[in-house]
Amino acid sequence: MTAKTLKNVRPMAGPATDLHIVDGHFAASAPAGAEVIDCGGRILIPGLIEAHTHLDKSLLGLPWYRNEVGPRLIDKINNEREVKVSLGLDPQVQSERHAILAMSHGCTHIRSHVDVDTHHGLAGIEGVMATREKLAGMIDIEIVAFPQSGMMTRPGTAELMDEALSLGAELVGGIDPCGMEHDPKGHLDTIFALADKHGKPIDIHLHERDSLGWFSMEEIIDRTVALGMQGKVSISHAFCLGAVDRAYVKDLHEKLAENRIHILTTAPASAPVPLVKELKQHGILTGAGCDGIRDTWGPYGNSDMLEKAMQIGMRNNLRRDDEVELALDICTFGGAAILGVEDYGLEIGCRADCVLVEGETLAEAVATHRPRKLAFKGGEVIARDGRCVIEAP
Repeated sequence: MTAKTLKNVRPMAGPATDLHIVDGHFAASAPAGAEVIDCGGRILIPGLIEAHTHLDKSLLGLPWYRNEVGPRLIDKINNEREVKVSLGLDPQVQSERHAILAMSHGCTHIRSHVDVDTHHGLAGIEGVMATREKLAGMIDIEIVAFPQSGMMTRPGTAELMDEALSLGAELVGGIDPCGMEHDPKGHLDTIFALADKHGKPIDIHLHERDSLGWFSMEEIIDRTVALGMQGKVSISHAFCLGAVDRAYVKDLHEKLAENRIHILTTAPASAPVPLVKELKQHGILTGAGCDGIRDTWGPYGNSDMLEKAMQIGMRNNLRRDDEVELALDICTFGGAAILGVEDYGLEIGCRADCVLVEGETLAEAVATHRPRKLAFKGGEVIARDGRCVIEAP
């Protein structure tokens, strides 16, 4: 039996108390001789949930990449596919570096979209799977087979997607059925057929804006209903929900809520975004992620989901303390619900995946997002003073 007592800790910024961990779960008490950790009156929150990232493509640890890529989505996609070769990018090493950075900030669960294409085959899937196995017990990694370069435009990709799902990818990914694929019926029919065949959920990138995005979203909703996949479909980015025509968006919100379709936001500064307060009002589960970090698309990001909560707050004009707490909820409980994380939270019986954050209140913890004193996975320390307990390769 392993046992710890977290002394003088404030769960969710509540009154100071002692929390006990026995065999990786919060318990009502700890046996004599349990390790005592003085938390110094810090706030304890559940582990941060990175619900949308790309572990296979970060350039962490490599020499600086000079970005001179064109402005279109297809420019970035085509460039990245080639640069992976010229840089000799190893998806196992890069995904491990990325995951360890996330762990240093108190992240305990990751959903990663991993490229599947006819240029690189399943190398990304295999690399991230190797990282997942290597870091098992320290962080949970869920893989989305992601046809970023398209399926309709690149024959053979659908077959590779099928193989990736058979290998153990947990979700079927997709991308812009109209803007990228130019074949919404073909693309959506294919990813929903794969999901139906393998009995797996869907998480589709939807960058399309305004009426084009609305059309694709309605097609996604229709297929969700037809296959009885309510509660098993997520839409990432969903920029079209940030459109000016709020009456049309309200109708979409109602349909998304009715069919339990989830939204994952990255709160980018350069695109319209779903308005998280409206999503909450409609009861739409919302999670968040850092997206790609320090890659061929852009030099930004540090895989800190507490900082991402701040960015969600800024992008959505969340100023009141309770509004800032909503941003944190999206990066914790919202993401956990979408990923289907069991026994999540700080209650007795929950798995002791948690992180100490600095501040008087949850809002201050988000606004300052200072380095975390300790982060735990199953009651074991995975990060201390903002550094993971294991070194990146």
